[in-house]
Amino acid sequence: MSPIRRALVSSLATGLALWSGAALAQPDTPAQGQMQSQTQAPANGGFDAALRLDPTAYTRITVTVDGAPLMVRRYRATYVAKPVALAAEQPSRKMGPGGSPSGAASQTLQDPLTYQSLYVFVPEGASETAAIILNVNNAGWFASELRAGITDGGVYSSTSDTDKAGAALAAGYVYVDVGTRGRGLVGADGGFPGHAPAAVVDTKAAIRWLRLNDGALAGSAERIVVTGTSGGGGLSAVVAASGDSRDFLPFLTEIGAAGVAADGRSTLSDRVFAVIAYCPITDLGHADMAYEWLYRDVRAPETTAGGVWGAAQAAASAELAAGYPAYLAGLELTLADGRSLTTATMPEAVARQVALEVERHIAAGGAVPALGDDFQITLRGFGPGGGRQVEIANDWLEVADGKVTRLDLANFLRFVAKTAALKPVPAFDRTGNTGNGADGENTLFGAADQSYSNFTPYGWANNTVAGDGSGPDDTGMSWSEWTAGPGAGLADQVRLIDPLTYLGQPTAAAAPFWYVRHGMIDRDTGFTVGVVLSRAAAGDADVKQVNFATPWMTPHSGDYDVQEAYGWLKSVLE
Repeated sequence: MSPIRRALVSSLATGLALWSGAALAQPDTPAQGQMQSQTQAPANGGFDAALRLDPTAYTRITVTVDGAPLMVRRYRATYVAKPVALAAEQPSRKMGPGGSPSGAASQTLQDPLTYQSLYVFVPEGASETAAIILNVNNAGWFASELRAGITDGGVYSSTSDTDKAGAALAAGYVYVDVGTRGRGLVGADGGFPGHAPAAVVDTKAAIRWLRLNDGALAGSAERIVVTGTSGGGGLSAVVAASGDSRDFLPFLTEIGAAGVAADGRSTLSDRVFAVIAYCPITDLGHADMAYEWLYRDVRAPETTAGGVWGAAQAAASAELAAGYPAYLAGLELTLADGRSLTTATMPEAVARQVALEVERHIAAGGAVPALGDDFQITLRGFGPGGGRQVEIANDWLEVADGKVTRLDLANFLRFVAKTAALKPVPAFDRTGNTGNGADGENTLFGAADQSYSNFTPYGWANNTVAGDGSGPDDTGMSWSEWTAGPGAGLADQVRLIDPLTYLGQPTAAAAPFWYVRHGMIDRDTGFTVGVVLSRAAAGDADVKQVNFATPWMTPHSGDYDVQEAYGWLKSVLE
């Protein structure tokens, strides 16, 4: 095992327990097959009795699927016995310019249980072996209130490429929407209960609830498919990677999750069968390095958001990029052909993914403009730019007889930056951030009473906000000193939401089937991150199949290829 991977799976420090109030369990190494995965928990002195579902407590709704009426049983439940108390006023989730949360106003919390409840939709005729689609909606890793993806009187289609509810209902799958905590949430005590790893813990608690109630519902808890987009894609990936890890048991106990005995043992599994992850925002502890390594030579005022690019930004980009080769090499991943995945082979790996998608596009009857002609692109991403049409000259791609004959990776990356300006430097751990959650992922991290924190060595060292409790200016400590001492919990937060912490490790049971998509013109995280995630999953002994692609001219978005995704799912279920 590489030193980096060994560090990732070392015993989690007690610092996070001090931040969260939970005491961390020590990881063990059970032999594969010895992990407890029964779906019915024994009486154990835990919380199971309070979480069992009354199978008759449903509301009957009627929807239309492909023009025909379909009766659906709708259940609603709170999936934990000790839900976290929240403040009556919560930060606004309204989106501002560029698709960032505006932070302009608060909103009254209408349902105090919305962030730890779920809906279960069971279509008439669903079998006991049907798949269960578990939807997480944590875009940006923000808290996600419970929202019903299927409504009474709703009209759905099994042939649409954007209607996953229709595809699931038509296939007879059980469909679950889940509310989870996440960044931006304020507790009744004024603290921040949505900090990492809250979203992961809540999703695991929902999975355990489904396993506890497996006998009361149609569908099989052995066939749970977790799916999400952006931050929800990152959440889906770490849930899929970390099945049955004991790292999460203290947090599950704290909220009264199913399948946790009074003595701390786990009596239920939180492993999932498959994951469908779109544009996952993940590996946040290293995402800034990966982003700058990939895009450093493309950056300019015209390719960087707000035109913020000068000597200081160039120096920051270079410093971040310089750290990536050692990190990537330390993961000890391999490509499909057996070669090591390093910064020497990564450009070829990225170009190969793009070329495969170009050829797939041509095989499906799509056109590719000649060199010098324009691509006609309709942007389908988040925010006000969604639906915008752009024309950008082709200066990077040549094809002949359905095959790519030339792909200039540097020009391709510039092309991507023309469709949407690159994030500022750093892209994720913003220095000098205001703490309002509108810039970077900083509000995902920090102590329970701290609204945000820098979470990487670079961000920590360059923090310039006095009094925010982050950086040497406030703590008098370097990153390594802080995370080895009072701030050990901060490093643990970063590890607990990273699928690379768990993939390839005997202390976790990964999902056997992975469907991962990173759009061809998605600049919200580096293509490097998608390649690394796919190769780490492929190297896990539990994983049977990884389906990774970069869909044609697709920006940061999800659920745009439902026919392909659910066709894939059908194939792995058979």
